[in-house]
Amino acid sequence: MIYGIGVDVTEIDRIVQAQSRNEHFARKVLGDAELARWQELSGRRADEYLAGRFSVKEAYAKAYGTGLGIVNLHDVQTLTDAASGKPYIAAGPYSGRAHVSISHSKELVFTEVILEEEA
Repeated sequence: MIYGIGVDVTEIDRIVQAQSRNEHFARKVLGDAELARWQELSGRRADEYLAGRFSVKEAYAKAYGTGLGIVNLHDVQTLTDAASGKPYIAAGPYSGRAHVSISHSKELVFTEVILEEEA
């Protein structure tokens, strides 16, 4: 049974500007494993990754029903399966299953998170 669904749309350039204004922005948004992966990337791919992970955290908080503040940015960790390339929620405050989808266009990142109750 579905506990909650959250979606978010984030402008990639807004996140790029935030990182440009504050060199610690990525560290505030990303957990350790996410940050390590982001630091391996460069150019537009790094921008998409940072914006995508920020957007997932927003969508997760909406699915959880609290918004950011109750759910802190570091509470939610989204990693990528090495074999399939599929993103997955590695950590979060919800104890049930979490599903995530991340899509990019040239200007936007769209994320959806579905939290599923255990049977």
